[in-house]
Amino acid sequence: MNSLISSLVARLASAHLQGSDVIPWSCPVPSFGDLSRSQVATLGLNPSNREFVDEGGRELDGAARRFHTLRSLGLSRWADAGSEQFKLIEDSCRQYFSANPYDGWFRRLDRIINGRASYYGGRPLACHLDLIPYATATKWALLTHRGREKLLHGAGDTLGHLLESSPVRVLVLNGRSVVEHFKEMSGSQLRSRPMKDWRLPRQEGDGVAGFSYRATIRSFAGINLGRDLLVLGYNHNIQSSFGVTSSVIDSIRDWVTKATKAILA
Repeated sequence: MNSLISSLVARLASAHLQGSDVIPWSCPVPSFGDLSRSQVATLGLNPSNREFVDEGGRELDGAARRFHTLRSLGLSRWADAGSEQFKLIEDSCRQYFSANPYDGWFRRLDRIINGRASYYGGRPLACHLDLIPYATATKWALLTHRGREKLLHGAGDTLGHLLESSPVRVLVLNGRSVVEHFKEMSGSQLRSRPMKDWRLPRQEGDGVAGFSYRATIRSFAGINLGRDLLVLGYNHNIQSSFGVTSSVIDSIRDWVTKATKAILA
């Protein structure tokens, strides 16, 4: 992990990510939780800016701090970071769920996987990964096309390297945007299936249909994982989709639990 963090920090200090709206003083976040001990990982797009700032846009500090920044590391630029700083960044990732996790986001997602694993000390343990390990000042959906492309090309290999060196056996994709970007970056086809119990109710019309996605992969972005990895996904964004009811979340959880029975029993 240390060498990967070194590479990700170096990209912050280079021209790779210029124009991508990355928060320039925030560290890369390769994982939320202990990847080295996790058999299950959920997958999102990129870290929220709320991992680094409060509602007013002020840098989190003291007990509220979640990850390191240039200021917390005593640096004026990322080019000056070394092994000591890389280790501190790694520690903050590994200890995330025992420190000050963004529970408003992760507790809801933990419900999807807690039939088999949990971020919060479950056996097996789970962690969270993102397609892009950099927080942006603007939400992903509001980034310019050029900004998204800069991020995908500048850091799109990160997930493959993380999975390659991890014990993760199940990857759960959170929402349609994650599914679509994952398919594009991995070159894999995911089998789609309509799920009647996942339909989101609306006052007018038939509501929003629910779909599940499934695949088994052995590589990502050209990186050989050295094993089969079960990929599961769903089209609703659990945190953001309007009207995601408890019954829909429970149904998705039951599907994930059943799909992983043979692997995580």
